[in-house]
Amino acid sequence: MDPSYRSPARDAAFFVALLATSFALGGALAHAFELLNKIGMTREEYFIVQRIYSGWDRLGYLLAIQLVGILAVILLHRAQPRILVPAAFGLLALVAAQVVFWVWTFPANQATANWTQQPANWDALRTQWEYSHLAGAGFQAMAMIALVIAVLRRP
Repeated sequence: MDPSYRSPARDAAFFVALLATSFALGGALAHAFELLNKIGMTREEYFIVQRIYSGWDRLGYLLAIQLVGILAVILLHRAQPRILVPAAFGLLALVAAQVVFWVWTFPANQATANWTQQPANWDALRTQWEYSHLAGAGFQAMAMIALVIAVLRRP
């Protein structure tokens, strides 16, 4: 393999992809680790605790950076299957996390006006919200693992 295969652009792409994925995983794990403490709360307790998520929608910017970073890794390593395949798996994991968010988490946020309104089915929405975040954390972990495998496979 060409010794010049490693380049500043390739290194930067991995840096951005790994850093953004680690930050996204941190937020996702926060949701996952709190599930057992929150799932049995009363309505009043739960709606008070949910206030801490005000402004978390700004993490969308981080997810956009994560996406761009992973796409850059894929583009810059498209001729190297040992790197391309795990990076592509990382992209699929990110997409899966987003599917979970938009299919289950976001509708619960909408139904509760971001947890400021208490509909009659709030407990079902809570279950949907909490477990969708758990699934999203699992997919973000898969994305991180895939990127670590990809970076370790570089020459």
